[in-house]
Formats: sequence, C-alpha cells, structure tokens
Amino acid sequence: MAATATHRAIDAVWRIESARLIAGLTRIVRDVAVAEDLAQDALVAALEQWPGSGIPDNPGAWLMAIAKRRGIDELRRRVTLERKQELLGRDLQTLQQLDQPDVLAQVDEVQDDVLRLVFMTCHPVLAREARVALTLRLLGGLSTPEIARAFLVSEGTVAQRIVRAKRTLAQARVPFEVPGRDELAERLSAVLEVVYLIFNEGYAATAGEHWTRPALCADALRLGRILAALMPREPEVHGLLALMELQASRLRARVGPHGEPLRLADQDRARWDQLLVQRGLAGLRRAEELSHGLGPYTLQAAIAACHARAPSVDGADWPRIVALYDGLAALTGSPVVELNRAVAVTMAFGPEAGLEVVDALADEPALRGYHLLPSVRGDILARLGRPAEAREAFVLAADLCANDRERELLLARAVACEP
Repeated sequence: MAATATHRAIDAVWRIESARLIAGLTRIVRDVAVAEDLAQDALVAALEQWPGSGIPDNPGAWLMAIAKRRGIDELRRRVTLERKQELLGRDLQTLQQLDQPDVLAQVDEVQDDVLRLVFMTCHPVLAREARVALTLRLLGGLSTPEIARAFLVSEGTVAQRIVRAKRTLAQARVPFEVPGRDELAERLSAVLEVVYLIFNEGYAATAGEHWTRPALCADALRLGRILAALMPREPEVHGLLALMELQASRLRARVGPHGEPLRLADQDRARWDQLLVQRGLAGLRRAEELSHGLGPYTLQAAIAACHARAPSVDGADWPRIVALYDGLAALTGSPVVELNRAVAVTMAFGPEAGLEVVDALADEPALRGYHLLPSVRGDILARLGRPAEAREAFVLAADLCANDRERELLLARAVACEP
C-alpha cells in the first residue's frame, strides 16, 4: 500500500478508534490530558511503523498496546524520579492497571468508558466553546487545525481552549463517571446541546464564505449515533439523532451549483437523501415510543418529519407544524423558536397573522442583532405586498449577517423588492 494510502487509512482508523482509546486510557490514568498524550504517542508510532509493516489486523488493540507501553515507561520514569510515598503508591496502582491485558477487548467496559468521556468533555464547568472543541478533539478525533477551520478561528485559539479545558477539568477534579439519575437529565441536556451546536454550525455556517459545512454535520451525526448506541433508552438522544438525520438529508439540496444558498421552497426535493430520511423517521418513532412527553429535540424532529413527508412546501401540514411549535415554545420559552413559529403561522394562517407574531418579538433582547428577525419580517412583508418595507428589512438583515453567501441571498431579495 502506498504511503499516502496508508496515511489515509491511519486517519480513518484514528477517527474510529481515538474516542475508545482515550476513554480507556482516561479510566486508567484518571487524567484526560495524560490519556490524550499517550494516545497521540500511539498515533505517531502508527504513522512511523504502518507504512512499512502494514496496518495490523486489529488496529485499535495495536494502538492501545503502544499507548499502554508508553504509559508504563513514563510512569516508571516518574516512580524513579519522584520518591514520594503517596505518589509512588498511586502510580504503582496505575502501572498494575496498565499491565492488564486486552483492555480494548473488554467491550462493555470500553463502551462505558466512552460514555464517561462524553460526560466529561461536555461538563458544565467548561465554557460552551471549550466543550465543543474538546468533544471534537477527544471524541471526534479531529486535529486542532481541523477544528479551527471548521469554526473559522485561529489554531492558537483552539489550542488554548483545549489546553484550558483540560486544565479546568483537572483543577475542578471532574470525575470520570456517568452522572447519577438525579442529575442525568441536566447533564445529558448539556451533552446534546454540544452535539447539536456542532451540527448546526455545519448546517448553516454562522460566518465565512460557505453556506454549509457538511463534514461538520457528519462529525455531529457520528457523535449522535455513538450516543444512541450508548444510551438506547433515552428518548431525547434518539430525538436529536432523528432531527440531525432528517436535516442532513437536505444538505445536498441546500446549495446551488455555485454554492449559493437555496431556500426550502427552491430546493429540488429529489436531491434529498432518502436513506437519511428513513433513518430519521425511524429514529423519531423510537423517540416517541420511549417518551412520556415529547422533549425539545423530538418535537423539532417531528417538525422536520412534516417537511420530509410533504411533496412540497405548500403541501406540508402547516397547522400541525404550528401545533408542534406551540409545544416547543411552551417547553423552551425560546424567542428563536417563537420566530420560527412565526414562519409556520404565516404558512398556515396567512402573513398578517405571522407578522403579528414577528412584531411581538421586536424588543426581544435575545434577538437584538440576530439577522433572521428582519429576514423573516422581510419575507412576510413581501408576501403582504409591502415591497419598500420588505426591502428595508432585507438590507438590515444583510448588514447583520456574517455569512457571505447568506448575505448575498438577502441582498438579492432586497433588490427583487425594488420597483
């Protein structure tokens, strides 16, 4: 196998195995930073050796064996250098654990380790940006430059976020464990928020010259599927995965041939990925079966399912979509949800009703500077035959928008309103 092909294979193996590797090592060394260093050492060894020796039959076990060997060497050096009795006792215990064979083969334990790592990287003690960066790094297997490119920030910024996050986890002595029942719902909500933040940045990039970043959506989907496998009885995990599958089904149709954004009404539905649609609908059924009351992600998945089942925008069941948004608004109290509800109200009951909902949000502090508020208002005003006001709203939305492609679309809509 050529070296470049081998490097591509190593990259693929790393994406698959890194989370399990780091999770297993974290359980042993009780320090996520040390665990990542050991895993990275194993990756370097693979890059050095596999182009010559070939990829082993069980690459995950090979990486774990190398990481354990490096860990043993490091701890032996520390034991030699540091004669403090307390440290000696702790490190000897860790040494014994590292010497245990077939850590990676203990499948159930490894799965539990990955789940513990999920809750650690998404711990509320970390800032939201730090949770996202650390999750993509440790669970998604992305490098610092890859994360930086995905979120359009410098590599130095991402590196600092990750270093600070690991330091914060260590200083706060965040346990490597799945939270108990009494705090599981709150902690799981933080985990799902991180995964959906990653997906949303790929689905509608907040800034830059690309409207979507499909690779980021794929990373979030992979994390969602891992979570669903690890927590098969949690309805909101299935609800989030269903939502992401249904939204991802439209990714190819969301951009035109030159990368320009296409609104829902302008999309060729034949380009929607039907495999993802079916996976999303199945996930939604699973979430509904497990739920005693639909949660926010399951409600959003149900809305996405209405669109997936409809033959066209006009053919969607808009009264049902409004009812689902009513439930979502009552559950979350989110002004962004209310803005989306305004669109559904417009489609179901006419633009006058929709404008009433939008104008009630005019003084909402959380939407100040949010470009979609004037964008939605401009669309409704255009439907009402008030082009001058619609143009003004679209121009304001373009001024507030940080994504180049979306700004172009908004300006084009403003021009279309000119007499």
